[in-house]
Amino acid sequence: IIEDCKKSEIWKILILDHFTTKLLSSCCKMSDLMQEGITIVEDLYKSREPVLEMKAIYFMTPTAKLFNKMKLYCGKYIRVCKELNISFLPQESQVFTCDNPGAFRSIYSPHCSQDKVKTLETLAAQIVTLCATLDENPGVRYKKETVLENTTLDNAKQLAALVDYKLTKHYDMDDNSKKKGKTQAQLLIVERGFDPVTPILHELTYQAMAYDLVPIKNDTYKYKSKDGSEKEALLNEDDQLWARLRHMHIAEVSEQIPKLVKEISANKKQPDGKITISGLSQLMKKMPHFRKQKTVHLNLTEDCMNHFQKNVEKLCKAEQDLAVGSDVEGVKVKDPMRTLLPVLLHPHGTYDKIRAVLLYIFSLNGTTEENLNKLIQHVKIEEDREFILNWRELGVPIISSEETYSLSRWTPVIKDVMEDAVENKLETREWPHQSECPAAWNGSGAVSARQKHKASTQDERRSGSRLIIFVIGGISYSEMRSAYQVTQSVKSCEVIIGSSHIVTPMELLDDIQALSKPTTTKETFTIVKE
Repeated sequence: IIEDCKKSEIWKILILDHFTTKLLSSCCKMSDLMQEGITIVEDLYKSREPVLEMKAIYFMTPTAKLFNKMKLYCGKYIRVCKELNISFLPQESQVFTCDNPGAFRSIYSPHCSQDKVKTLETLAAQIVTLCATLDENPGVRYKKETVLENTTLDNAKQLAALVDYKLTKHYDMDDNSKKKGKTQAQLLIVERGFDPVTPILHELTYQAMAYDLVPIKNDTYKYKSKDGSEKEALLNEDDQLWARLRHMHIAEVSEQIPKLVKEISANKKQPDGKITISGLSQLMKKMPHFRKQKTVHLNLTEDCMNHFQKNVEKLCKAEQDLAVGSDVEGVKVKDPMRTLLPVLLHPHGTYDKIRAVLLYIFSLNGTTEENLNKLIQHVKIEEDREFILNWRELGVPIISSEETYSLSRWTPVIKDVMEDAVENKLETREWPHQSECPAAWNGSGAVSARQKHKASTQDERRSGSRLIIFVIGGISYSEMRSAYQVTQSVKSCEVIIGSSHIVTPMELLDDIQALSKPTTTKETFTIVKE
């Protein structure tokens, strides 16, 4: 986009709407734009004085309303009109979102049934732009629909059909006028209800724990420095320390911070190990930045540990025992209620108690109505029982005539799905094909992600291939971590995970509760300058 205006020596203004502001902020800083001759970034919807001596680049979402206004008032001033086929946010190197937290309500609320088809259409179009950006034409599969209380939940099936149709249409219309065949990629679509446990558990890895326990908004962490002044830091991959620490267990983080600062500083040396004058100058400039990163993460780690020691430590054991079905020594939990009761009797916060009650219900695949009413009274949420009951809208059993305790070892379900997909172990009965996958994804013989073997022919054929996972209704930070872990262990395949949005446990509970309410909330936006 910027390249077209580069020939001009004049400084330029960049005008962005809500979505493109977020998109650009996820990819670059104001200093990067300055190097490209952009001197000011403005909000499209803000009233402002004209700047006649400057050229402008408008980067905006193509809506009929905007384009009609452009046609009416400024058509003669437009030199170049270009389409950028990207309508998703690259959140991290292996994580994307469609920047649509409202999709959860549109798809799962009984009050929004008329919005559902439109939302699925929009998500499908956004997923296609992701595939186009990666230059992939993947085989599409989905998790088989669930039936609960005579209601079939088939959103994954519907979205898979829409994505496949739009992919075919997109590659039929490709500029090369050649039909693009299937690439070495597979797209799996699942619904949030396929694993209700992972986004509810208290996590002890750094990123998931921080976003759960510390008030981090728009990836910005606010803290107080030694002199008492308010500071803030952006938690993203530009912070090398964050990128290295985020998936570590909290116990490792504080001891790793000084080691990693030294390692990152050392990497700034020349390849032969010598320090040149220019290299030393660059290193000196970077040192305040490294010191700031170190301070940020020591503060954030301390915040996390304070929460952990105050409340979370006691909760974690009970939660893990309920989720896993056995204690840390491997002894089976015979009576889950005995595990839950101490949590309910302790003065934990309401949200923490709701999370524990939900894990108890999930572990039993639903509880009796009588038992549920007692639990709701214990937590004192008689007026807010939707926190629990509305999980039924996601196809999760809440009330059942009898309790059957699941004793299988707990791991994030999406990680098992990723590993099984890479190993070609996903059963077609449970994961139907919307479109056929390329040859490398069919047949057996793939190396297990859990075992270290020599690369098989299958691995070699699939080297550089991608597995894309899309979760309808939000992903958790634990699930994001799984994409990196499986990529790291498999090597022959990159796993990319995405959703309409990212959820923390409390945000998910609030969204669940709101499903039965007719009210909607308005989103606010800010331009991120740096």
